[in-house]
Amino acid sequence: MQNDDSVTDAATADPRFAALPGRPGKIIAVHLNYRSRAAQRGRTPAAPSYFFKASSSVAASGGTVERPTGTELLAFEGEIALVIGAAARRVSVDRAWDHVAGVTASDDLGLYDLRANDKGSNVRSKSGDGFTPIGPLALDARALDPTRLRVRSWVNGELAQEGSTDDLLFPLPQIVADLSQHMTLEPGDVILTGTPAGSSVIAPGDVVEIEVDALDTGVSTGRLTTTVVAGPDAPFDPALGSLPQVDDTQREEAWGSRGAAGLATASVLSPDLRAKLERVPVAGLSQQLRKRGLDNVTIDGVAPLHPDAKLVGVAATLRFVPNREDLFRSHGGGYNAQKRAFDAVREGEVIVIEARGEAGSGTLGDILAIRAHAQRAAGIVTDGGVRDAAAVAAVGIPVYSAGAHPAVLGRKHVPWDAGGTIACGGTTVQPGDIIVGDRDGVIVLPPALAEEVADAALAQEDEDAWIAARVAEGEPVDGLFPMNAQWRGRYEAERSSR
Repeated sequence: MQNDDSVTDAATADPRFAALPGRPGKIIAVHLNYRSRAAQRGRTPAAPSYFFKASSSVAASGGTVERPTGTELLAFEGEIALVIGAAARRVSVDRAWDHVAGVTASDDLGLYDLRANDKGSNVRSKSGDGFTPIGPLALDARALDPTRLRVRSWVNGELAQEGSTDDLLFPLPQIVADLSQHMTLEPGDVILTGTPAGSSVIAPGDVVEIEVDALDTGVSTGRLTTTVVAGPDAPFDPALGSLPQVDDTQREEAWGSRGAAGLATASVLSPDLRAKLERVPVAGLSQQLRKRGLDNVTIDGVAPLHPDAKLVGVAATLRFVPNREDLFRSHGGGYNAQKRAFDAVREGEVIVIEARGEAGSGTLGDILAIRAHAQRAAGIVTDGGVRDAAAVAAVGIPVYSAGAHPAVLGRKHVPWDAGGTIACGGTTVQPGDIIVGDRDGVIVLPPALAEEVADAALAQEDEDAWIAARVAEGEPVDGLFPMNAQWRGRYEAERSSR
């Protein structure tokens, strides 16, 4: 495409569109499309979703972009941009790439300060002037394999992003075909196809470079270069609309992590609490929860593959529904909810699986156990079966299940969704609940009670150990277990003298 006369004409008419055949009628962007980005965000979509950007946001390579006065979270996103060459309406995936004329680099810049009131539309946060640099060259799509493309981003010369199309959740032809179901894609329209992990905040003075190249041939768009500058002293008028607003959630998403944003790592499971829970037995936690009116907190019917390993982590949930052949065809194959959950699990999390106590097929195998282990997950709990149980046990990650079964998932289950409230082993589990397991079983701790219950259980363990020592010395249990006032006084006196 770079030698097309129409590109030259467009550049002469308006230099912003130098890499395009003209001003695009519409720019459509994909929200989440790289597995690495989905894992970073902690959510993996089952289907692509989109938003529009204004054509007035397009800019050429070598330009500048303003960070408006009173804002702090301008973020870059290196992306592969597709330029439609032939009108596409209800095209198949097999023919979709034929409707793409060019491939180029783009920077889907966004201002997180303006996201709050856009409700996902990104109208204000993504369509500022200069917020869609494109170029510098567009490659002829006919000479490219859409499965062999790569995008890279640099900030001030340091590599910040690298992703290739083999990491896409939704392949490029699928994106074109899906959009063509809903609207006519017209010549000159631009599709921004998502960004890999590594997007972060940029500030005035920073220089961002984006490049797209073909992994098999090495042909490249060249580097799309944009320099960030401070906007003029012209704050937003509160009489016209909502003002920029920022909270820690927006900072975390803009920077890519809480650590990068300079925020304390907030976790319901602090290192100190984790250490306590690793010491206290599940039976002790159960006793303390019962004292607080919580009886239905044990995941029943599961046993450990590693009886000597203690399980402590934060719940990440996955739900299976009973197998129905038509639903398995639509939800069981491909990158289904089960695979997405194991790709998205984070360090310290426990994947808790609702399988309705149905152990007549496997809900976990060695490949997924390896993936969870590689992601540094704390463990896996399923009230269903485990397939390849010996291989799963060999992986080393703590696993609790209802037993082994040789059948594949589809015999009994459809992987349905992840991240919601589930039922596992007769109790309710929500994402963020604290999961603790040992030889006695698995218990669910409400985060708000975890510290209190852990402290009380440890105190009870010390007391029980003292009582056991007295019984071993020959004392009768009457009056000692539980302790009457006399024994309580002796116990307290010995504790205070330590």
